[in-house]
Amino acid sequence: MIIDSYDNNTEPVISLKDFYKERKYLTEKCLIIFSKIIIDYLLDNFECQKIGTIESVNGSRPVYKSTFEGQEFAFYLTMMGSALASTDCVEVNWITGAHKFIMFGSCGSLDKEKTFGKYIIPTEAYRGEGTSYYYAAPSDYLEIKNHDKVEKFFIKENAPYTKGKVWTTDVIIRETRGLVAKRKADGCIAVEMELAGIQAACSFYGLELYTFLEAGDVLNESSYEVKGLHSANHDLGKLYLALKFLKEI
Repeated sequence: MIIDSYDNNTEPVISLKDFYKERKYLTEKCLIIFSKIIIDYLLDNFECQKIGTIESVNGSRPVYKSTFEGQEFAFYLTMMGSALASTDCVEVNWITGAHKFIMFGSCGSLDKEKTFGKYIIPTEAYRGEGTSYYYAAPSDYLEIKNHDKVEKFFIKENAPYTKGKVWTTDVIIRETRGLVAKRKADGCIAVEMELAGIQAACSFYGLELYTFLEAGDVLNESSYEVKGLHSANHDLGKLYLALKFLKEI
C-alpha cells in the first residue's frame, strides 16, 4: 500500500550527484512559478541571468537569478503535480543552493463565500496524492509549517486573505462529488495539486517553504465554475506579493 512507502532508515539508491555532480551554492531564495506568462513577464521586465538547468528526457528547463529592490532571488517554471513539482524543488536546491522557497499558484475553491476576492494561506494539506508518503510517515494531513509567517506578512501588507485546510489531489478529473463533499466536511476550503508533496519533501530535506494561493475555479457537489481560472493562474499581483515577501524570509 502507498502508506507503507515511507522509509527513513535506509539510504537511497539514486543521488542527484549522479546527474548534476557536486551541489552548488549560488543563491539562497527561490520563487516556484507555475505560470509561463509570469515567467515571460520576469524575463521581459527584470535583468535575469541563467544559473542552472533542470534536466529531463522531456527537455531542459532553465533556472534564473534576478533581483528585486536589492534582494537576490532565483526562479523557475515548475512542472505541475505533486510528484514532479516536489522533485523540481529538490533538484533546484541541489543545483543552486536555494533553500528558502516561495510558492504561489492557483487552486480550486471549495468555499466560494470564504475565498472570493482573497488570497488563501494554507494551514494544512490533505494528502490525496502519493508523493508525500515517501517523505513523511502516514497521516491524513500535513501541517504547512510557515503559514503563520505568511499570514504576518499579509497583515503587514494589508492584503486580503483567508486561511484554512486545503486538499492536494493527484488527479484533477477525479475530483468526484463524493470526495468534494468529504473534503468540505473536513473543513478544506480549496483543492490543488502540489502542496502536500512539496511540503513533505521540504520538511524531509530541511528546506523552508512559504506558500499562498489564489482561487480560480469553484467546485461544489452539484456544479463547477471555471471562468476565474485563467486570471488566477497568471495574476501578477501574486508575483509582486512574493517578491516583497523575499525580504521577510
